[in-house]
Amino acid sequence: MSSASSVAADPPVFYQVEGEEAFHAGGGTLLGFWIYLMSDALIFATLFATFGVLNSSFAGGPTPRELFDLWLVAANTAILLVSALTCGLAMISLQAGRVGAVRLWLAITALLGVAFVAIELHEFLHLISEGATPQRSAWLSAFFTLVGTHGLHVTFGVMWIAVMLVQLGQRGLHEENRRRLLCLSMFWHFLDVIWIGVFTFVYLLGVL
Repeated sequence: MSSASSVAADPPVFYQVEGEEAFHAGGGTLLGFWIYLMSDALIFATLFATFGVLNSSFAGGPTPRELFDLWLVAANTAILLVSALTCGLAMISLQAGRVGAVRLWLAITALLGVAFVAIELHEFLHLISEGATPQRSAWLSAFFTLVGTHGLHVTFGVMWIAVMLVQLGQRGLHEENRRRLLCLSMFWHFLDVIWIGVFTFVYLLGVL
C-alpha cells in the first residue's frame, strides 16, 4: 500500500523533445517577424498615401521633372535588385550548409546596400544644393520622408548584415543564426518590393 501510494503521489513527468522546442521557438520568431513586417508595410502604405495626396503641392517650387535624374535613379534601382539576387544566393548557400559562401554573398549584398545609400545621399545633397529642401513645399516634404525612410531601412539592413557576418564567423550555421538569416532575407526582399513602388510611383510617374 505504501509503495502504491508513493507512486500515486509522485507528480507526473513530462518529457520534452529538443527538436520540438527548437521548432516552436523558431515558429515564434518567424511569426513575430512577420507581424513586424506587416506593421512596417502599414507605415509605408501611410507614407505612400500621404505622398499621393501631396503629389501636386509644389507651392510654386520645382517639379519632379525639373529635379529628378531618372537614369541615376534607375541605376540605383538596378543596384538594389542585384542585391536581392546576391541575398537569394546567400540563402541558397545556407540551405547547402556552405558558411563561407553565405558570408561572401552577404558581404556583397552589404556592399551593394552601401552603394545604394551613398547614391541616395548624393541625390539628397544635390536637391538641397538646388534649394529643393523639405521645407520648400509639401511635395518635397513627402518625398524626403518616404524615400528617406526607405533609405534608413536599407542602412539598418546593412548593419544587420554586418552583425550576422560576425555571428557566422563565431558560431557558424547554428540554428539561431539560420533563423536570423531567414528573417534578414525576408526584410531585404521586403525593402526591394517597397523600392519598386517608390521608383514607379515617385520617380517614374513624376517624370513622365
